[in-house]
Amino acid sequence: MANLDRLMQIKGVFAAGEFTDDGKLVAYKGDITEEEAAMAAMMCAANTAMARMQADGFTAFSGKEWTPLKGWAVTGPKYSVCVMGNVGVFVKNDEVSFNEVFKVLSEEAGIK
Repeated sequence: MANLDRLMQIKGVFAAGEFTDDGKLVAYKGDITEEEAAMAAMMCAANTAMARMQADGFTAFSGKEWTPLKGWAVTGPKYSVCVMGNVGVFVKNDEVSFNEVFKVLSEEAGIK
């Protein structure tokens, strides 16, 4: 299980969670409701499945190494969600270091 407290200590992170491949919420912390966290778990699992398909397609089409998928992000004007493996965080764009987020996410998700 990921150390969500460690993820919450990153400047700009306001929620962190872990989910299963089929979108069930494993655990969460932060400034969101349990209902929001459960919805986010489903969204993250679905986006991870789509990103895997895209990485496989990019690899097949380009001959470049896009697989195995390690993670993904969706960014809006103020907030972003960043995911590696089955662990993700919601962040405030103007406060966060994306390099730090992905470094710690990879460690907590066990991704090299």
